[in-house]
Amino acid sequence: MVKFLLIVVLILAVLVLIGFVTGYNKIRTADVRVAEALSGIDVELTRRASLIPSLVHTVQTFAAHEKGIMDHLTNARAALAAATTGKSVAQRSAAEKDLDTALAPLLALGQSYPALNSSTNFLNLQENLADTENKLAFARQYYNDAVATLNRSLSTIPWMYVAPLAGVSEREYYQTPR
Repeated sequence: MVKFLLIVVLILAVLVLIGFVTGYNKIRTADVRVAEALSGIDVELTRRASLIPSLVHTVQTFAAHEKGIMDHLTNARAALAAATTGKSVAQRSAAEKDLDTALAPLLALGQSYPALNSSTNFLNLQENLADTENKLAFARQYYNDAVATLNRSLSTIPWMYVAPLAGVSEREYYQTPR
């Protein structure tokens, strides 16, 4: 009888260990997926920021007296570059909003300067920005899906007991700048 109880206890201990390892791996995998998704957003934000100098140069060729717009855009680009090196999702979103705010008047200059609007380089840069915006929207959605999966796992039994041991906590969603 003692031997039987010992075997049952041993089997239960092995099952608990397997459950812990499975939960740990599941939570760590979800955490890595969130980090990868955030780096995808950073890639697109960096790509978008790298288009700005060419856009500024093209616009300066046609509208050199619009220095205030150019300076605001350059400062917003620098803030975005700094935000992508940090860990805060809210900081990234705020920097992205500032860049959007600075970029709108620059793109509107195409309406004021017909020669600029007909420039192949300007039109190509606008197309690249639009393409980057689409990729950025997808990256944001992928990140938020990854965060939802992780946060859901962290709030359900039995994974919620494994999460503190795995060193993983809930992540914040990426808010679309408006």
